Formats: sequence, C-alpha cells, structure tokens
Amino acid sequence: MKKKLGANFSSTYCNTYTTNMAVGKNKRLSKGKKGLKKKVVDPFTRKDWFDIKAPSTFENRAVGKTLINKSTGLKNAADGLKGRVVEVCLADLQGSEDHSYRKIKLRVDEVQGKNLLTNFHGLDFTTDKLRSLVRKWQSLVEANVTVKTADDYVLRIFAIAFTKRQANQVKKTTYAQSSKLREVRKKMIEIMQREVSSVTLAQLTSKLIPEVIGREIEKSTQVIFPLQNVHIRKVKLLKQPKFDLGSLLALHGESSSEEKGKKVNAGFKDVVLEAV
Repeated sequence: MKKKLGANFSSTYCNTYTTNMAVGKNKRLSKGKKGLKKKVVDPFTRKDWFDIKAPSTFENRAVGKTLINKSTGLKNAADGLKGRVVEVCLADLQGSEDHSYRKIKLRVDEVQGKNLLTNFHGLDFTTDKLRSLVRKWQSLVEANVTVKTADDYVLRIFAIAFTKRQANQVKKTTYAQSSKLREVRKKMIEIMQREVSSVTLAQLTSKLIPEVIGREIEKSTQVIFPLQNVHIRKVKLLKQPKFDLGSLLALHGESSSEEKGKKVNAGFKDVVLEAV
C-alpha cells in the first residue's frame, strides 16, 4: 500500500512539473507569426526644412537649409532652432575666392515662417592657412584682448603677425628682440581695443571682412618693427546683451513699414476740444 501511494504521488508530481514546463517553453504564442517585420517609416517625412538667412552685412544672404522635427504637442520646432550655430565659408557669403581661408559662425536668433534670421557669432581661420603662414627665419607675434562693443557684445579678439625683411637687408633671418615683440604686442592690443570698442557688432563685421584692423596694425607698427601677414585670425563671442528683435530685423533690412504709426489727422485735436 505504501509503495502504491508513493508511485501515485511521484507520477502526479512529474505530470504537473512537465505541464508547467511546457507552458513556460512556448514563448511565441503571444507574439504572432514569425517573420513579420515592423513597417519602416522614412524619418524625413516628420521633418521640416528651413532657409538660413545671413545678415545684410554680407553679399549673399542665402546660406543654406537646415531641418528639424515638426512641431508636435508641447514641443515647438522654433525652440529647437533658436540658438543653432552654423559655420559658413566667407568666400560663399561674399562671392569671392579671396576670402576662402576664413570661416564665419552665424547664430540663429529668430524664426520667421520658413526663414531663420541669424547674427554674427564668431570668425576663424582654416588650419591650412595658419600652417602656411608659419615659416622659418622669422618671428611670430600673437596678441589677444577682451573688448566690449558699443552695443554691449563682449568679444575676444586674436591677432597674428610675422616679422618682415627690411629693404636692402643682407641678413638671412628677421628675428626680433623680445623687447621689440613686447612693444609690437602692446600696440596691437591698443589698436584692437580702439577699433572694436567704438563700433557696434554689425559695424565690426564690416571692418573684419576687408581686414581693416590688420592693415591698421601693420601701418602703426612700422616704426617699431616691420611686419607682414597681419591678420585678425579669430573672433570669439563671450557674452551677448538681451535679445532685441527690432535691431535684428534692422540688421536683416526687414523692419517693415507696418510698425510705424499712422499719420494723425490735423483736425483731431480741435474736434476734441470743441466737444469738451
């Protein structure tokens, strides 16, 4: 009797165990047919294209296009576009290959329809241009200064220059003494502070394109030591004032006439006085 009970108990236990295992192993019952793939959706169908517009300081205002996901729910596309920084070759903006070694950074400040209005954000030299300037038998002079413009933009300006062979020079090298280099550097900082602090950011951009500051440094330092290849190699934007839409629209030449007040009728004042 004991043996039979033991046999029955073990068999029922085994059956229960095996049935549980069978249910656990069959994992594809709830997943549907094998081989069915998820529908592939092109991600570009959910995106919008916007035109990037450069300030009117530059010759060509059409910079290019950028894209972003369409506005959905609480997520607005305009918020994602504001603050974007694009890097453009100055040769493309000016339509001249003479500026091909300089890169301009533009920052998106406002979204108007499908147009993105940008402002100047920085300037830099290409690496190959900087490498080509550095040569043997001459001294390199670098100077940088942090200046505030007339419209409260804080910029850091970097200048670079190289010593030049004098007329009828026999000596192979054109190395300058460290005392002379200090004098040149002091003069460079002085000129950069003077030229930048007295103008707005838009006016400074107009000075940077034709390299007015570089020529001024070269001319002023002739008395101390003759220089060549004098350039403003980098401009960094450190701080900007509170955003002003009116000044940005003026920079893009889009300040509409609708903003101006309508002309008041000349007889309006007299009519009011008589009624009172």
